[in-house]
Amino acid sequence: MSKIKPSKGAPYARIMGVGGYRPVRVVPNEVILEKIDSSDEWIRSRSGIATRHWASPEETVTAMSVEASGKAIAAAGISPEQIGAVVVSTVSHFKQTPAVATEIADKIGAGKPAAFDISAGCAGFGYGLTLAKGMIVEGSAEYVLVIGVERLSDLTDLEDRATAFLFGDGAGAVVVGPSDEPHIGPSVWGSEGDKSETIKQTVPWNDFHVGDVTNLPLNEAGEIKFPAITQEGQAVFRWAVFEMAKVAQQALDAAGITADDLDVFIPHQANMRIIDSMVKTLKLPEHVTVARDVETTGNTSAASIPLAMERLLATGQAKSGDTALVIGFGAGLVFAATVVTLP
Repeated sequence: MSKIKPSKGAPYARIMGVGGYRPVRVVPNEVILEKIDSSDEWIRSRSGIATRHWASPEETVTAMSVEASGKAIAAAGISPEQIGAVVVSTVSHFKQTPAVATEIADKIGAGKPAAFDISAGCAGFGYGLTLAKGMIVEGSAEYVLVIGVERLSDLTDLEDRATAFLFGDGAGAVVVGPSDEPHIGPSVWGSEGDKSETIKQTVPWNDFHVGDVTNLPLNEAGEIKFPAITQEGQAVFRWAVFEMAKVAQQALDAAGITADDLDVFIPHQANMRIIDSMVKTLKLPEHVTVARDVETTGNTSAASIPLAMERLLATGQAKSGDTALVIGFGAGLVFAATVVTLP
């Protein structure tokens, strides 16, 4: 017989508050067109993106996260000291160690919470939400701060016609806390590592210190390019359109609801055509509000779902208590979907 005392957590978990931060600078497609042979019409038709936000030097991963977290904590009605864990999903924090989560936790005044980073690309928010729910139900934390944050402008090759227009910067955060009722459904998450080359960093960091620069990418001036995110656009598009609708349906089934029961759909803001295709495949009713934040925010990877959630609530397009399906998908290839009640 085990001598270990069983864990005692809350019966369920819920999102209690959401916050977001978008950098001040708004970048229209015309700026992107300065370095690629394209057009505003082509960018809009292929992605639905008209503008995106790019961070200034002062709008760091930490600074944006602190702003978004403060709003989420205030909305949740708790104090920073009550946060028992901070989970940050990002691919654009360039220090391998320490985790940026520890710095964020200190700056928001959270005391001494567990704090760590995860790398799950555009599915990172869903991964973080799943981890937070587990901590609360297991009893290792009463309140968990989940942050998705990116400065993807630092990892964008402005000469790459396939990706230069896609990415934006920003931070989104939620506070997850205890609940007497199920307000976060079962997670449907996973990976398809055989497709890992379809979205990737152009070159690994260690290529920059081995002394051999023959394999490093060069810009038009012959200068070594900083690593960037690249992707096989058509392969990613087909995967997202045909496979992620299946995952979204699995999340609905796992939560025991149908599309008719939904109030809101918040997919990862990667591409408007992907969003519209998923809406059609899932046969979402007209009454379901669909997040289309990508038009003015671009693809912010792990930040895209909480940023879209915050905007829907702030503009009144969605309301507290609505039932929402959220799904993220991206580099890995990884995915995560669940049904939640909006805070």
